Amino acid sequence: MLSGPRLRQVALVARDCGQVAGQLRQAFGWPPPFHDPGVGQFGLTNAVFAAGDTFVEVVAPALPETTAGRYLERRGGDGGYMAIFQVPDLAAARRRVAGLGVRVVWVADLADIAATHLHPGDVPGAIVSLDWASPERSWRWAGPSWTGHVPEHPPGGVTGLTIEVNDPAAAARRWAAVLGVSAAPATVIELPDQGQRLRFVPARSGRGEGITEVTIAGLPDGGPWVIGGVRFADEEG
Repeated sequence: MLSGPRLRQVALVARDCGQVAGQLRQAFGWPPPFHDPGVGQFGLTNAVFAAGDTFVEVVAPALPETTAGRYLERRGGDGGYMAIFQVPDLAAARRRVAGLGVRVVWVADLADIAATHLHPGDVPGAIVSLDWASPERSWRWAGPSWTGHVPEHPPGGVTGLTIEVNDPAAAARRWAAVLGVSAAPATVIELPDQGQRLRFVPARSGRGEGITEVTIAGLPDGGPWVIGGVRFADEEG
């Protein structure tokens, strides 16, 4: 049973979704991704890969004047874009973020999954989403094979993120408050039940804030790899 927040999906934004998705497949041997037509409402195309029972997504603008396109311009190229956390009680999480004054930019409420996208101006470093799924290990956002059940899948999965921000300690406190956990030490959030860690570090000059590293258990030997502007490493770094 899920007892606290779990990092379930990470999204990269790229100018060319197919190119970055191809590089991920070549590097990690992942099977073909799911392409969700639903992201068209945001003016995007996407590719969603399963890594264990967590997910790595690539999104790219398909239309002008999208949030993703503006992010590409602001960051000066491809990079980490979104962190999606699965929570056991979404109603409680929504009350918590409302109490914190965090703006919500999009919600979805379906019978088997629900989502709450938060304003990046209120939670620095990425678009954070708080999601819920039933059955708990299912994940509709990954396509029909993950909708309502859990298919056979290899072990491993996303174990952490590094997020570059202007004020690491303040960002860690904000993310921790949103997730309903503590930040200790001041720039690290541990999700111990999930074996996951979020690290906040100073933003590099000229790039601004964003997700810059994803750690994943079960990657092939070699690496680290830099794909889509993000460093991918195994859980040992």
